[in-house]
Order: sequence, then structure tokens, then C-alpha cells
Amino acid sequence: MSENGRRTLRLALERAGALTGDYHGRTLVRHFGDPAAEYGAATTGLAVFDRSHRVRLTVTGRAPGKMLSGVLTGTMPGSPADLGDGIWGGRATYHAVLTPKGKMISDLWAAMLGQEQSAGYLLDVPVAGAEGLRASFAKLLPPRFAAVADVSDSTAMITAVGPGAAAALSRLALGLRVEPSTLGSLVEGEWRSAGTPTEAPRVERTQEVWPEAYSVTGAGEAVAALWQALVDGGALPAGHAVWSTLRVEAGRPVFGTDMDEDTIPPEAGIDARAIDHTKGCYTGQEVIVRIRDRGHVNRSLRQLELGDVPTPVAGAELLATDGSGKVVGRVTSAVQSPKFGGVVALAYVARDAERVLLDGREVSVP
Repeated sequence: MSENGRRTLRLALERAGALTGDYHGRTLVRHFGDPAAEYGAATTGLAVFDRSHRVRLTVTGRAPGKMLSGVLTGTMPGSPADLGDGIWGGRATYHAVLTPKGKMISDLWAAMLGQEQSAGYLLDVPVAGAEGLRASFAKLLPPRFAAVADVSDSTAMITAVGPGAAAALSRLALGLRVEPSTLGSLVEGEWRSAGTPTEAPRVERTQEVWPEAYSVTGAGEAVAALWQALVDGGALPAGHAVWSTLRVEAGRPVFGTDMDEDTIPPEAGIDARAIDHTKGCYTGQEVIVRIRDRGHVNRSLRQLELGDVPTPVAGAELLATDGSGKVVGRVTSAVQSPKFGGVVALAYVARDAERVLLDGREVSVP
């Protein structure tokens, strides 16, 4: 965002009591002093999360869609539509970016904000995958046809979470021109904006967490003003600690924690969302098709209910139950879950394992 927009939002977060920390080299809000209250607001009322630490890239040029299609694994997004009464709409799509061996460089969401050769594409990228993605684009996207620019400093992103999110955003972000029930019926990635999406913030449905949630992306000053309006209207500011709890409860992996450069999409269970098996060639496609048609992965990401135990650290080993001491899995994320009444974890587990040992305790593998 601009320096003024960045300062405005940062000062607003500080005034609200934000406690910050480092996350893959970027600063984000850990919490605002009362994570239990933040969780309660996100699940029964309305909480608002600053998620501007994610990286936003634009891809423009003579043929950005054609160039990106050979790199992104999913269905390319379509052009936005004028829905009348000043409202525009479209749908962002989810992708992985792979090496020729099918291993992940990053995942991302891609949206088209206008005509291809003028507005191009906006990519929403996890910070952990941004460096590798830039390097991959430098090799694979000819600058004459697809120029990449980092607009993270001129834009911002917040997410409103909870049963009150649709009503608040209908009023404060969309000027009551989109009904809350209409927002509630959107599928993941579908978005609305009160004006052309290159100028007005986009309200996009997300299922990265399990309560009803909408991410808003746009110019820094506009998003900062919306964050303040939501808080003034009763939304509780919330931080990454609660976001992580809601995410793990939803069973959603995140790149840099549950997925990395050694992950193949079917292992992480994202292939149904991230892979378009009807599109043309993309980097890494041969491996993905081979797994789909003739093979299988030897491990897969599972959500494990661990119960009333200490929260295991990332990397904690899961052992076979036959007494051999063989490592058959490892934990990637674990949280104390109010929803499940105990510890819930995401973990990679060997394909045939039905039960595993964690610190001497047997755990069922769903």
C-alpha cells in the first residue's frame, strides 16, 4: 500500500493493541491480547483479520493469460462482469505452480480484474512461496508477453470472519447493493465489488477457515478505511494465532507450513481444487497425470484428533503401532481446538496406516 495507507493501517492495528511477530520474514499480527475472545467473535459474531503479509503480484502484457496457463495448474479465471447497479463480479481460481518433477513451488489464487491486455491478472500468493514463484516466473514467462509486478506495497488484504461478516460487508464495502444472502451464496473464490475491480476493493468468499469468511483486497487506503469501519461497527480485531486455529480446524493446509518444495499436490489433498485435468500443458503435468492414471502417493495429509494432550510441535514423528519404531508420518500443524475439544493436527501419514503412535499414544487415522 502507499506509505500513507500502510501507516494508517499499521497505526490502527497498534491502537487496537496488536502484538506482532515474524512470519517467513514478514511482520504480522499474532493476537490482540485475548485470543479466546477473538476466537469467540470469529465463530459467533464478527472478527476482522489483517492478512496484508501475503504477496500480491500483477501479470500484464500482450498475452499474460496464455503465458500463465502454461505455468498454473488450475482453470484460468474468466473476465469480470458488470452485474448492474455499479456492481461487478467474477471468480478467482486456485492453482499450484510446479517443478517439472511435480513438486510445488507455491500455491496461489488468480483473479482477472478487467480486460486481459490492460488489467491483466492479480495473483494472491503465500509469502513462503513468493521468492520461488518469482524465480520460476523469471524463467518461464517472457517479459514481452507477461510482465510481473509486485503490488504488495500499494494494496492490502483483510478477511472478515463470522456469522456477521456478510451483513457488515454488504453495508460497508458494497453500499447495500449486494444482499447479505447473495454474498452467502457465493462459492469459494467468487467475488463482488462496488465499482470496477481495478479501482474498488473486491469482496471474495473464502473457505480457508470454517466459519463464514470473506477476504477484501484493494488499494491500501481503502482497505485500511474498511478495517476501521468494521471495528467501529463492532467487529473484533483478530490475529494469526486464531486464524491458524480456524484453518487447522477446517483441515486447510498452508504453503510454508503444511506444504513445501518437497510436496506433490495429491499428497496435500489439494489436487481436486488446484488441478484442471482438461486444460492444455503446464509444467509438472506429466507427473500429476501419471499419479492420477497409474499410481498413487505414498503419504497423504490427514486431520488427526489427538484429544486432551499437549500440543505437539511441527515435525513431531508419528510411529507405527507394531512396535517396530518405524516412522510413518509427521505433524505439520497442531492447535488447541475449541471446536473439537482438544488438540487437532494436520499430519502426513503413510498410505496404509490406520493407527499411529504419538508420544506413546495411539491415534486413529481417518
